[in-house]
Amino acid sequence: MKVSFKVTNSLMFNIDIMLWWRVSKPTVRSLLLIQVVAMVLLYGWYSRPPSQNTSLSEGKVHVLLLSSWRSGSSFLGQVFNQHPEVFYLMEPGWHVWMSIKQAGARSLRMAVRDMIRSVFQCDMSVMDAYIPQPCNVSSLFMWSHSHALCSPPACFLTARNEISKEQECKQRCDSQGLKLAEAACRTYSHVVLKEVRFFELESLYPLLQDPTLDLRIIHLVRDPRAVLRSREKSAYALVQDSAIVLEQASLPEQDKPYKVLQEICRSHVRIYETAMLKPPDFLRGRYKMIRYEDLARNTLAEIEAMYEFVGLEMTETLQEWIYRITHGKGKGTKNDAFKITSRNAEDVSLAWRTTLPFGQNQQKKYLMS
Repeated sequence: MKVSFKVTNSLMFNIDIMLWWRVSKPTVRSLLLIQVVAMVLLYGWYSRPPSQNTSLSEGKVHVLLLSSWRSGSSFLGQVFNQHPEVFYLMEPGWHVWMSIKQAGARSLRMAVRDMIRSVFQCDMSVMDAYIPQPCNVSSLFMWSHSHALCSPPACFLTARNEISKEQECKQRCDSQGLKLAEAACRTYSHVVLKEVRFFELESLYPLLQDPTLDLRIIHLVRDPRAVLRSREKSAYALVQDSAIVLEQASLPEQDKPYKVLQEICRSHVRIYETAMLKPPDFLRGRYKMIRYEDLARNTLAEIEAMYEFVGLEMTETLQEWIYRITHGKGKGTKNDAFKITSRNAEDVSLAWRTTLPFGQNQQKKYLMS
C-alpha cells in the first residue's frame, strides 16, 4: 500500500517552532559561538602570510644538478649524495619520460618540473602517477645509489657519516611503499636532485619563485666531443631518451646522434645565457656553472666551491673518498658506463681525444658551429 503525505507550510512552521523550543537557549548560543570561532579561525588560516618557518621550507636547501647524459653528472651526483647532510635522488624525471615514451621533451617539461617540486618537498605521492602499484622503494630509478635510502631512518645498513655500499643496499634496503623515503627526506638539511631532462631555465621559474623552496642550480657542462664519444658507447641505453629529445622526429639513423648532441649543446647555451646575461632578479646568485674538465683537473677545489655555494662543509671522510674515486687506474670499461668506479679522472676527461675518429670530430664541429 502506498501512502503519501502532503506537508503544508503551516505544518513546516509548527515543526520548526517545536524543534526550536526543544533546544535550549544556552545550547543555541553555544552553537552560534562555535560557528563564529570556526569562521574566524578559517579566515585567519587562509589569509595569513607564510610564517618564517615555511617561507624557506624550514631552512632546507634544495639543489638541482642540471646537466645532460654522459657529461659526468653521475659522479657529480655522488659528490653530493655521499655528504651526510644530503638527501639525494638521481633523475626522478626518468619516471615521467618512461611513462609517456611517445611524447616530446617540450610537452613533458612541466610534468618533470612538477615532479621535482614535490620531491624537493619530500612528497613522494607524485610517483603514484608514474610507478605501477604496489610501489616499493626499489621502484625509484637508481634507488640504491642514494645514500639516504640506505641509511637511517630509511634503512639501518649504513651510518650517515660512512660511504654507502650500493650493492649491499640493493639487497637489504628495499621496503614497501615510499613512506620511509619521505620520512628520511625530512631529516636532511639539503635535498639534492640530479636531472638531465631540462633544456631551458624558464620552466623552472615557478620553483625559483616558490617561497617554500630555497633552490640553487648547479649546471654541469662538458666538451661535446667527449659527450659524443661517451654516448656512442652507451647508444642502446639512450635510444628512448634520444627519441624524446628529438620530439619523435623521423630522421636517418646515422644522423640521430649528431642531432641529439646539437640539441643538447643548444640547450646548454640557452641555459647559460639566461642565467648570466640578463637573469631575472629571483635567479641572481642561485646559479653556478661548472665544467667537467675543471672538475677532473682540480677536483677538491671545485667540489669545495660547490659545497660553499649550497651551504655544505667538506668532511675528512669525503676528502678521502674523493681522492680514491678520482685516482684509480684507467678510464673505465664499457660496462662501467653508468657506474661510479675508481678511475683516473683526468684520463677520463681526455679519453675522447684518442678514441674519436677524425671524420666524426669534423662532423661534430660542423654541427656545433
